[in-house]
Amino acid sequence: MRAERKAKWQREGERSIGENLAMIGALGWTVVTPTLMGIFAGRWLDHTFNMGVFWTLGLLVAGLTLGCWLGWKRMHSE
Repeated sequence: MRAERKAKWQREGERSIGENLAMIGALGWTVVTPTLMGIFAGRWLDHTFNMGVFWTLGLLVAGLTLGCWLGWKRMHSE
């Protein structure tokens, strides 16, 4: 895997600044989207069942974990 990336880099060279910024933005949204979905779903469940912040905190952590895992997978696939 590492040798493939090195060979590709030697063939194609560095990515442009625009491509790097696009990757940073995509990774950011990959992490932020599941986190926000977890927060909104948790707030709705807490409001519906009058549970304080039980679901909000749990789904926040679950969304953040999922987002980081998806970002990690995406980063290593490119």
